[in-house]
Amino acid sequence: MGKNYVDIENDQGDALRYRKHVNGRGLVAHGAKVHATARVETGAYVEPGAHVGPGAHIGTGAWVEADAVIGPEADIQAHAHIGPGAAVGAKAKIGVRTHVGDHAIVQAGSLIGDDVTIHEGERVATDRRGLWLAA
Repeated sequence: MGKNYVDIENDQGDALRYRKHVNGRGLVAHGAKVHATARVETGAYVEPGAHVGPGAHIGTGAWVEADAVIGPEADIQAHAHIGPGAAVGAKAKIGVRTHVGDHAIVQAGSLIGDDVTIHEGERVATDRRGLWLAA
């Protein structure tokens, strides 16, 4: 049986240890909290201090940065980027290649499409069809 972790060097030359999440085999950094029922797909990264709630999905190649919070049953699609300190509410969906900026907030149940940029500190809410509301 192969090892269940990998060490990766960051930009400052420090080695960070990531474990392979049981549900999906994506990489979860030491210090991140990912619920056992969440799915972190292969090629996805969850950085130190991030929290991923029950039933959440982190797609292939997605990146959840330090101290970000992903709510229960949220769906982060492939190659999306959740910035440091950002929050994605329960049952929200973040589209493919979408970027949620540092400390931005996506309200629960929001539907954010593909290739969207949510700017640093922005607060976003949508209805079930994905139409943006005043947040």
